[in-house]
Amino acid sequence: MSDTQTIFDITAPTYDADRAKLIPCFDAFYRRTTDLIPGGAKRVLDLGAGTGLLSAFVRSWYPDAHIHLMDISEPMLERARTRLAADSNVSFEVADYATAALPQNQDAIVSALSIHHLDHAAKKTLFAKIFAALRPGGVFVNAEQVAGPTPALNEFYQKLWLQQVREAGATPQQIADSLYRQQDDRCASVEDQLDWMRAAGFTDADCWFKDNRFAVLAGSRP
Repeated sequence: MSDTQTIFDITAPTYDADRAKLIPCFDAFYRRTTDLIPGGAKRVLDLGAGTGLLSAFVRSWYPDAHIHLMDISEPMLERARTRLAADSNVSFEVADYATAALPQNQDAIVSALSIHHLDHAAKKTLFAKIFAALRPGGVFVNAEQVAGPTPALNEFYQKLWLQQVREAGATPQQIADSLYRQQDDRCASVEDQLDWMRAAGFTDADCWFKDNRFAVLAGSRP
């Protein structure tokens, strides 16, 4: 079992309650992510779907889409099954999306706060896999935690985030759990990730939202 899988298996029971407190820009962050999915999308793949939070937002805006959720953590995905139990147009797969085959011909592939757990070489490989799994005109949307372009900005991001989440009412335990999850982070800058997306073949790769270390990146397959 990987360190990342262990961390998320352990913190699965409190993950949803924590997330709303630990992302100061929560509403705008997730809304911009869903805004970038093509209108009329019928096939959406959620990578690192966790408890199904992003998929639930996708469903609210794309009622006819089939959503396939992939995650390495069975406890996290069990919570997604519970959340989406009344939805017959979803499917679930416990798998490591970095190494598993991805479903093909997708209208959109989305991910939220997951890909930063991969090392940079694995990110580049994954972006190429995602590109290949999209239909022409399909879109990749990555709602991500990013590194600053300099060590000084990384340090500032962390200090600002701690100030914001404390002001938002996050408890010491919620902050401690988040810091525990962050020990396995391998964040990359916006600039590097956009370069890797373009190298994989994505056009119109851009950063559509950024607030401190939370960013939404997207690109399309021509």
